Amino acid sequence: MAQPATPVSPPLKDELDIVIPTIRNLDFLEMWRPFFQPYHLIIVQDGDPTKTIRVPDGFDYELYNRNDVNRILGPKASCISFKDSACRCFGFLVSKKKYIFTIDDDCFDPSGKEINALAQHIHNLLKPSTPLFFNTLYDPFREGADFVRGYPFSFREGVPTAISHGLWLNIPDYDAPTQLVKPLERNTRYVDAVMTIPKGTLFPMCGMNLGFNRELIGPAMYFGLMGDGQPIGRYDDMWAGWCAKVICDHLNLGVKTGLPYIWHSKASNPFVNLKKEYKGIYWQEDIIPFFQSVVLSKECTTVQKCYIELSKMVKEKLGPVDPYFQKLGDAMVTWIEAWEELNPSPQAAAAAEPSGVKKNEPSPKPK
Repeated sequence: MAQPATPVSPPLKDELDIVIPTIRNLDFLEMWRPFFQPYHLIIVQDGDPTKTIRVPDGFDYELYNRNDVNRILGPKASCISFKDSACRCFGFLVSKKKYIFTIDDDCFDPSGKEINALAQHIHNLLKPSTPLFFNTLYDPFREGADFVRGYPFSFREGVPTAISHGLWLNIPDYDAPTQLVKPLERNTRYVDAVMTIPKGTLFPMCGMNLGFNRELIGPAMYFGLMGDGQPIGRYDDMWAGWCAKVICDHLNLGVKTGLPYIWHSKASNPFVNLKKEYKGIYWQEDIIPFFQSVVLSKECTTVQKCYIELSKMVKEKLGPVDPYFQKLGDAMVTWIEAWEELNPSPQAAAAAEPSGVKKNEPSPKPK
């Protein structure tokens, strides 16, 4: 008699959180139920905290609104954006898992196909990256591929992968001017490839389909000050990508882009986007050369140290472009302070415990 098959646990089930920023009911989760239901969700509600967000039954989740952000962070809550998808980084902050997958609430698996985007991100993150020498057969760690002739053997071990950047079909991730001149354009090209972004090369990171190793790069995944009360929006994920990439390059970590694709279903209003982006469209001509010229000191041996040094450079080099960058530089420091408060190092946590009291044990009662 055949024995029943042993249930296979989803990969990294207890080591990964899914972070979703939203202003609406999360009916889109039904499309992802087969893949997301085994995992813990962290939902960050943007906008009006009195609005009720409906989550389909059967999901394990925490839901945080602005009142929760203010309660948990106190004065440091000023570093978390309001009325912008940048609020998702609060989910990164409160997570205790090693890996994060974040997705927008208007994204689906490609119509009619069961594409497990999360599994592909996990595969990307668990395999090394090769930023020091480009492999023309794309990711040599995928099945059916390898290092091509002439690839130095000393580089073939690769480096740990910190970020897995997925792509999108249907609505392209364009800025407002491009949206306006190409309102009907759709991305229908599915390229079955993953590649490592070379060291020294920047890229415009999109947060709608993104995985990362929180332990390796989490403190750099700050989506900046955007949205309500700020002169700019829609640059949150790109700002995090530029900061994280220069830090990955400094710490010898890798960033992959390509698979998995998801279906981006809803085009945002290009006129609304233009109001949010127009300063950034000018500023990026200074921002990109700034990041291309960043050299972090050898004393920067952790992501936190890198990020604090980068915040000083932002204020010094980009501050003259606009006073906003002085404010952003200060917020970067506040973000690291909040990160270290909610995610203390083992040494700091041990030092904070009363002498003679072991972790997870009750304090001795007074006699």
